[in-house]
Amino acid sequence: MAITSFRTLPSRTRWYVAGVMLAGSGAVAQSLFSLYHHPIGWTWTTLALLTLASGSATVNLPGMPATVSVSETFVFTSVLLFGTSAGTLTVALDALVISFWSFRRGHAHYKILFNVCAVPLTLWVAARLYYSLSPYGPLYLYSHPIKIQLLLLPLLAFTIAYYAINTWLITVAIALERHLSPLKLWRENFVWLALNYFGGASVAALLVSYTHDLDYTFLLIIVPLLVVLYFTFSMSMGRVEDSNKHLSELNRLYMSTIETLAMAIDAKDQITHGHIRRVQVYAVGLAKAMGVTEESQLRAIEAAALLHDMGKLAVPEYILNKPGPLTAAEFEKMKLHASVGADILSAIEFPYPVVPIVRHHHENWDGTGYPDGLRGADIPIGARILSVVDCFDALTSDRPYRPRLSDKEALRILQERRARMYDPLIVDVFFNVHTTIAPQHSNAEGKSALRAITAASAERTEALDNSHARLDEIAASSDEMLTLFELARLLSSTMNLHECMQLISSHLKRLIPSSVLVLYLYEEETDELAAVHTTGEQAGVINGLRMPVGQRLSGWVAAARQSIRNSDPVLDLGDAARAVVPRLRSSLSTPLILDRKLVGVLSLYSPAREAFSEEHQRIVEVVAAQISGKIFDIAGREIQRSAALSDSHVGLPNRTHLTEFLRGQQGLEDSTRPISAIVISASGATFSPSDLAVSPIMHAVRRNVRSGDLIFSLGERSVAVVLLRTDRHAAEMLRGRIAASLNALGNTDAAVNLYWAGEGIKSFERLLLTVGRTGDGSSPEAIH
Repeated sequence: MAITSFRTLPSRTRWYVAGVMLAGSGAVAQSLFSLYHHPIGWTWTTLALLTLASGSATVNLPGMPATVSVSETFVFTSVLLFGTSAGTLTVALDALVISFWSFRRGHAHYKILFNVCAVPLTLWVAARLYYSLSPYGPLYLYSHPIKIQLLLLPLLAFTIAYYAINTWLITVAIALERHLSPLKLWRENFVWLALNYFGGASVAALLVSYTHDLDYTFLLIIVPLLVVLYFTFSMSMGRVEDSNKHLSELNRLYMSTIETLAMAIDAKDQITHGHIRRVQVYAVGLAKAMGVTEESQLRAIEAAALLHDMGKLAVPEYILNKPGPLTAAEFEKMKLHASVGADILSAIEFPYPVVPIVRHHHENWDGTGYPDGLRGADIPIGARILSVVDCFDALTSDRPYRPRLSDKEALRILQERRARMYDPLIVDVFFNVHTTIAPQHSNAEGKSALRAITAASAERTEALDNSHARLDEIAASSDEMLTLFELARLLSSTMNLHECMQLISSHLKRLIPSSVLVLYLYEEETDELAAVHTTGEQAGVINGLRMPVGQRLSGWVAAARQSIRNSDPVLDLGDAARAVVPRLRSSLSTPLILDRKLVGVLSLYSPAREAFSEEHQRIVEVVAAQISGKIFDIAGREIQRSAALSDSHVGLPNRTHLTEFLRGQQGLEDSTRPISAIVISASGATFSPSDLAVSPIMHAVRRNVRSGDLIFSLGERSVAVVLLRTDRHAAEMLRGRIAASLNALGNTDAAVNLYWAGEGIKSFERLLLTVGRTGDGSSPEAIH
């Protein structure tokens, strides 16, 4: 049990357990008092010992924290022969022995005390009922024959009371602790135990009908029968447990099948990823709040919630993942998912009614839904529950065509649709419990099974590759034609990416009303888009933005190779869209494709609603087809140049970059600006390529240089710190500070040299020649 401390139990459970303990203790105390003042001898202890022996051979009830034994025979006999007190103490001793083994197994103390007190209390009450109905007292008092017929009715009442009170005391305790229905719990686990009690009563009646005292010879006949009964009962319980295990395995098989199918849905429809899991939690919680207690109905709702969108496997991906409103034709195809999903699942023989829920979860309360137009109570209760939670989760989740709504706004929409689309009672209950049944956030949210778009997208790509020919189809003004022609002519292979995008932006703004233009380049290694250039308001908050292919608006455009327009930029840029003033409200994105390969995405954003028309989309697609090749060439050249000017394994600009930098500075500096370099060289493996950037020497260098000083790699064992506009005195102080730090680290093999070039253009030439020779093991003299 999860609860092991009495103090952690709910208040009413504690009162119930304490009350049973107190009453049971009173029954035992009264029995001890009675036997003390009215001794009956010690013959009854033989029955007590037999009860203890048979009670130790218990049989576990499958799936329940309770056991049964064949000891009831001796308990009944003890009551009939020696009275209520003897029977109460006999069963109390039996409970003590069983509880001792429970204590050894680590059961909670309050549970052990409850069991010790509950059984004696039950017997004490049942025995009192028996003697109130029986014409005889304890039978050991009579020497003359008795009429066994006169004992049958009182014994029947005794047996029923003992069985009913005992099983219900245990049932209520378990139900309170586990929050289960007591009647259902008792019916499923304790009804059939009546046979054990009636069997024990029958054997006891047989015993006392032949003797008013213990006949040990007769016991020798009865005990073997009880042993046979015990083993029969034990084997029966074993079969029940095996049957329960088989049923559990069957349920796990069904659920694993359902989980696999749910994964297929997630892989198909990335836009609603995580939706079905949340809907499942909502649906099961709402069903319980509605009073649905039937296990098969709850399991049906649990499975149907995962599988309600199964039919989306037959819906084209470009419709499922479209970040914008569906056309009428597209919506008709989407509507097929309810009936198609039911048809797919009908091939599985579910042990509970899953298929009707899946088929009818889009039916409306007023009969206007699909696929069959059912109305009111004709719609299965599971489908009515599913439709409400399905709508609520959809409204409170981000969609490519709108950002998520608040819970308050979503509930307002549900209220508007109450009694029209949704069952009014279910809506009312959901209003009351939606916060308590809400699913917890999980790390699963945001993970996508979609990594690529299927062959349908390839056809759209091929059509886009031929978009050069669409220039002939443009029925536009001469200004538009001239603009496009001028753009194609002006793009030069000598431009860098920034210059290229500035030119593209200036031409597009003449044709399309946008305030922000972003170029996303595709990085194949990470399968992501990176915003490498932004023109327009507050470009700094957008530059550097990254998104996986397939996610957000531009990511969807990259994956689907299809343009999208007039979606909310917040769904693409996130908080960055809100940071732009005025706020961006419309977007237009189109893929950049070259020879069927993804180059990137060109996205335009506007503060106006519905800012982009079909004509604007056509223009951008034509421009994208024209510039994809240039963008690919320029971006590739800049990446290669960046790699050539840096040591990728250490993350520092290399010797070539240093040379270009000094040459560039030579043309900018005048004769009054000094320049020098501090070169740190080390022998051995101190500056190995794998640890240069993180070595203790580099940490010491970085701590001592100034923010405006530049560090370059000169090879595996040397770095140079270039000091601009620094006089000789300050340069020597920096060199000394670096040297002192390295000596403190114990790096005596590290040489720290200052190369002073002086002032003027000649100084750059001397420094370029001198530093250009270092790093190869030589140690040239410092320049004076």
